[in-house]
Amino acid sequence: MMGSRIVGAARREEHRPSAGDQVSLVRLYFLRVGYLIFAVGLALTKWPLLFNHAQPWPLMDGVETSMLVALSLLAFLGIRYPLKMLPVLLFECGWKLVWLLAVVLPLWTADQIDPATLRVVSTFPWVLIVVVVIPWGYVFRQYVTNRGDRWRSTPSRSIDEDGPPRSRGAQPEVDAGV
Repeated sequence: MMGSRIVGAARREEHRPSAGDQVSLVRLYFLRVGYLIFAVGLALTKWPLLFNHAQPWPLMDGVETSMLVALSLLAFLGIRYPLKMLPVLLFECGWKLVWLLAVVLPLWTADQIDPATLRVVSTFPWVLIVVVVIPWGYVFRQYVTNRGDRWRSTPSRSIDEDGPPRSRGAQPEVDAGV
């Protein structure tokens, strides 16, 4: 009896759709292309700065370059695990949106945008590739409508051969008729 329950559970597990099944293969390939463009773009522009600087950097230049090099490494990892690494792309979109709203928009409305700000903003169209390839329906299902991870430990449960799950260490009920 126990063996048939295990086999039945294994069969149900086989047919449970994985996260990758919720996104089409074509969409996964587009997502991988997005990661590749993002990773290679950062590698070409930021890695040389990391390895070829003559004097110590000012604090924020060093922080920015180090963070973007690390982000490019995570983006390369996203080519292999496109759905698991989605938070990397969401971070990329998020920080740019926050910066545009909190920094650029006030400068623009006050007619005070300087050339340095314009140079940074001129690099932002590349993020449109990322925005287009992100499977937004999956993101919504995964991060908004799905249940979150648990917040506290729960007692371990085991499946009793003849009944519902019970806590480990609990004594099985004794049938008085036996």
